[in-house]
Amino acid sequence: MVRHLAIIMDGNGRWAKARGLPRSEGHRAGGETVRRVLGYCRDAGIRYLTLYAFSVENWSRPKEEVDALMHLLVAYLAGEEGMLHENRVRLRIMGRRTDLPPAVDEALARVEAATADYERQLILCLSYGGRTEIAHAARELATLAAQGKLDPATIDEAAVAKHLYLPDVPDPDLIVRTSGELRLSNFLLWQASYAELYVTPTLWPDFAEADFRAALDAFAKRERRYGGLTAKP
Repeated sequence: MVRHLAIIMDGNGRWAKARGLPRSEGHRAGGETVRRVLGYCRDAGIRYLTLYAFSVENWSRPKEEVDALMHLLVAYLAGEEGMLHENRVRLRIMGRRTDLPPAVDEALARVEAATADYERQLILCLSYGGRTEIAHAARELATLAAQGKLDPATIDEAAVAKHLYLPDVPDPDLIVRTSGELRLSNFLLWQASYAELYVTPTLWPDFAEADFRAALDAFAKRERRYGGLTAKP
């Protein structure tokens, strides 16, 4: 069973271009898909949904597009906060928050606080990069070692994991990428070690329940050995 589903939401721009629309309309349509997928996850009993919303590399996009994305994010939160409460979903942010505009970070923090007691989680990766996250953990460990609070010889995988952005969240069972691209794009590089990967040619705004079910069905047919010889649950 999938407990933690992570999705690389790709294809908004191509979806808009194919329809002669500005890229911002593709992102808007992608926001509607997020709402649908939250419902699919609820019905499937998936507790954690992590969405790759904005990478550290995305800051290099045209300012107009970045501004539109940030505006859309705040508008989405305002429009969907009620839905989060109705479905008892906790919002969490994963990434380098100091990069975000203050107004955006404040809006995120408000919804995070308001939904903090719920068990199901929607994790938005914003200004996120897998390498950046691992470097963040390394800096924290180096600081502790320099302060004499940590013996470098004791640093192992568990120690690194404790200093990732959200150390209490389990690793994803399944990572889905839409639009057909065959790469991770710097997403959850540490946590993806034993995740199953599923790629669909469907663009994110078109991602429907049939696509969601196809991903879960493919996962159900996999044998997860974690480097061993026999499958493990």
